[in-house]
Amino acid sequence: MGALGPIKAPADPCGYWGVTFGSKPVRSNQIDQIKADSQLGKIAMTATVAKFTVDDYHRMINAGILENRRVELLAGVIVEMAPEGTPHAAYSQEAGDYLRALLGDRAKIREAKPVTLPNDSEPEPDIAVVKPHPFEVYVQRHPYPSDIFWVIEFSDSSLTKDLEDKNKAYSTAGIADYWVVNLREISLTVFREPGSNGYQSEKR
Repeated sequence: MGALGPIKAPADPCGYWGVTFGSKPVRSNQIDQIKADSQLGKIAMTATVAKFTVDDYHRMINAGILENRRVELLAGVIVEMAPEGTPHAAYSQEAGDYLRALLGDRAKIREAKPVTLPNDSEPEPDIAVVKPHPFEVYVQRHPYPSDIFWVIEFSDSSLTKDLEDKNKAYSTAGIADYWVVNLREISLTVFREPGSNGYQSEKR
């Protein structure tokens, strides 16, 4: 066991069962206190979250800090994105192809590309239907809320995040239409009427 010595459970003359680390006995009531202190430490760590602006996030990307990481920025927090499963890839590809054929040159269809929001968020929606600005515009920046007609997320393991965190990010940014395709149930939820506390309209 290295420098700590073996861990064992000796008889305790005070009526407690404890363990020893090296030569020092630790009583069961002390173990409970250690566990409580540990939980408090976890709570303190959870409450201390470093927040980033979009500019911070872009500097990290440009510096290569996030290279080969599938992440997005939500409300100042860099969040890992779930790997893409087969149904997710198939449904999002089919939807993207359909929307391109349907809308033609009236809109651009961006798949899994960032959009920049004013609430310290830069998510990468599965599909964003945006204004058809010329190449010179989108080569300089990602679409802003004023460029976005609507966004679509295909959700499996990401369902909770899409219904809660992304819902809030898109609604507070004023995105008019937000669609969530639940791949677990093959169902669609359409969110409209964005506000500071989320979308006011939800239809399935």
